[in-house]
Amino acid sequence: MHALKIAKELNLREKQVDQVLQLLDAGATVPFIARYRKEATGNLDETQIVAIRDLFERYDTLEKRRSFILTQAQTLGKLTPELEKALLAADDLQTLEDLYLPFKPRRRSKADAAREKGFEPLAALMYAQKDQNAPGKTSGYEGTREEVLEGARDIIAEWISEDAVLRNKLRAQFRQQAVLYSKVTRGKKEAEGADRFADYFAFSETLKRCPSHRLLAMFRGENEGFLKLKVLPDENDTTLILKRHCLHGYGDTTDQVKQAMQDAWDRLLQPQLEREFLDEAQARADEDAIAVFALNARQLLLAPPLGEVRVLAIDPGFRTGCKVVCLTEQGDLLEHGTIFLHEPDQAQRKMGDWIQKHRIQVFAVGNGTAGRETSDWLKTQFAHLPLFMVNEAGASIYSASDVAREEFPNLDITVRGAISIGRRLQDPLAELVKTDPKNIGVGQYQHDVNQTLLRKRLDTVVESAVNSVGVNLNTASPHLLAYVSGIGPQTAQRIAAYRRENGPFKSRRALLEVSRLGEKAFEQCAGFLRIRGGNNPLDNSAVHPERYAVVERMAKDLQTDVSRLAGNGELLGRIRPEQYVDEKAQLGLPTLTDILKELQKPGLDPRGEAKAVQFDEKVRSITDLEPGMELQGIVSNITDFGAFVDIGVKQDGLVHISRITDRFIKHPSEVLKLGQELTVRVLDVDVQRKRISLTLRF
Repeated sequence: MHALKIAKELNLREKQVDQVLQLLDAGATVPFIARYRKEATGNLDETQIVAIRDLFERYDTLEKRRSFILTQAQTLGKLTPELEKALLAADDLQTLEDLYLPFKPRRRSKADAAREKGFEPLAALMYAQKDQNAPGKTSGYEGTREEVLEGARDIIAEWISEDAVLRNKLRAQFRQQAVLYSKVTRGKKEAEGADRFADYFAFSETLKRCPSHRLLAMFRGENEGFLKLKVLPDENDTTLILKRHCLHGYGDTTDQVKQAMQDAWDRLLQPQLEREFLDEAQARADEDAIAVFALNARQLLLAPPLGEVRVLAIDPGFRTGCKVVCLTEQGDLLEHGTIFLHEPDQAQRKMGDWIQKHRIQVFAVGNGTAGRETSDWLKTQFAHLPLFMVNEAGASIYSASDVAREEFPNLDITVRGAISIGRRLQDPLAELVKTDPKNIGVGQYQHDVNQTLLRKRLDTVVESAVNSVGVNLNTASPHLLAYVSGIGPQTAQRIAAYRRENGPFKSRRALLEVSRLGEKAFEQCAGFLRIRGGNNPLDNSAVHPERYAVVERMAKDLQTDVSRLAGNGELLGRIRPEQYVDEKAQLGLPTLTDILKELQKPGLDPRGEAKAVQFDEKVRSITDLEPGMELQGIVSNITDFGAFVDIGVKQDGLVHISRITDRFIKHPSEVLKLGQELTVRVLDVDVQRKRISLTLRF
């Protein structure tokens, strides 16, 4: 029903949209459709499929609301032909709600009280403004002349406020010229924490031009009681719109309507429209912030892993010492302990014993408090081992979570945090999926935005990241397996239980032996799961089991077998994919191209390799910084207004968007990526406010 509208809005063919909607309705996931149903969708990518899904949900919500309002109008006897036509023509929720407003159930109003006293006929006579003597016709009504007129004005004011045409005129004015005003709340200027919002103590900006990060800062200030926000259009233009719409004559009756008009604006329309546009601005800011956060989260999740190496990980600390853990290549805990940097001899002896005993290959050091000092000491004592600084944002959240308690019920939270640091180096994706993405240290104001929308977007991002990499079926935790297409938390637990009882999987088909994992779930998940050293080499690739037969045909045609074909560039170069197109089986060139690309390097991790960043040895704290210094850094966060760069001190520096490049860019993500290494120059240092200004333009 909605396919044509969606196709027009996204500039796609209706058949593409219809196919995606059919697949989604049948239970297919976005990653599965994008990867394994390219022929059906016309090669749409995940972004396009998500856009189709979200637009369908929006249109479906609109239709459900339209149906409800039509039913309500019919039940209440309010459904005139004109109203029905208007409701059926409405193409957005706001228009529907405006049409519903006059008969929408609500609390008893001043106008309702006036109607109960029988003032509505007089109100109708006055609002028509054809009889300028109407205010004199109050006899016969209960109450004094002024009470009757006031009641009639209350009814007129409500009519004016519920007029859909007028509301749209005023809404258009708000949209074009409304100004957002912010001022400090009385008595809060000197309060603790007020300095965070000092820029907005006396601030104004056209609402439509106010960027998301400023809006979110002001909304936070309002929520914390430091700021008061107001949205107002030009007063003269508003008055002109109201007069032209509501006043149709001169005399006593029109004067009464004018009073009702002003009351409608002051008491009803202005507060409602102000709230509506503040909510709209909040929604816009939320969407922008969520988009930025989703981009950062994806890049962080897809950070290059170091791989299967033995790691000694340290959660640094001064007073309570450094928590040390030794991990196997698979991230299993071998031993843990504590060292104190102020006891260097004992610390060196312990570390030496652990390194030798557990055949440690690399160090992973958390980048928080005492991180630089710990890494400096390690470099002097054990220079033969490579050292990586690991972003520990969210590690403390994980260490106190149910997931961590389930994994390590008998360990202190500080030890769990050190384990998480080490595992993040080995495989960031596998470890970060255990932590709520909004706590992993990227984004802007993620705790202030719509949490339902944030959760939905982040679930999509994590699912996409996990499935784009692929998951080792025999080593992945249930938390990682849960994000694989078609699996989910409960099935992930059953897969883990099957492994414990039966040992590692030897083939993908063995998944069908897992309790309540049927053919549909197998179809969705199989291509994203990897089995190393299994019965079939294709089980360690992104080739879906439904396409094994065509690979076997390719091998047979080359007079070889699949194991010799995989990874053999010379043989693969002799294959002509068009010879294997099968329209009946919906096997076309897009899928065949993917298969051949995968066979070139089966099981290759697409994330690349982790690299250690070398910070300036002379710079350890913000007090060591001076304008003009050129330093190595790594992009730690990207926002609408710039990028934050870790330069080896506890406080990240900010490269404003205007100082990223000489050319114009709309967003820093056009130029920079999370985790990117770069050279920056220090522009300014504010030690008291802990602010570091950097530039890339030099």
